Amino acid sequence: MTQDALDPKNLIREAYRIDGITDGECRSVFLDWALSMEATTDHRAAIEGLLERYSPDRPDHPMTKVLHEGLQDAQAPKRRGGWRARARDNG
Repeated sequence: MTQDALDPKNLIREAYRIDGITDGECRSVFLDWALSMEATTDHRAAIEGLLERYSPDRPDHPMTKVLHEGLQDAQAPKRRGGWRARARDNG
């Protein structure tokens, strides 16, 4: 069996198989999935791939909701503050 690049530990796949899984449990699975991915992984692309794979058949599943939330959180962070902002405020 080859390893799935989008879900190496099959955490997301298994979450979709659990009957009655809750939003909170899906968030825990998602966090474990995110932490288990390589640092160089494009998480946004991986989440999009997982959604393409699972959401058409399970649009109302809690993991689908969590993956969509993960896409929102995967946006590039915006820099706020720092020494330049403080220097401008003081001068």
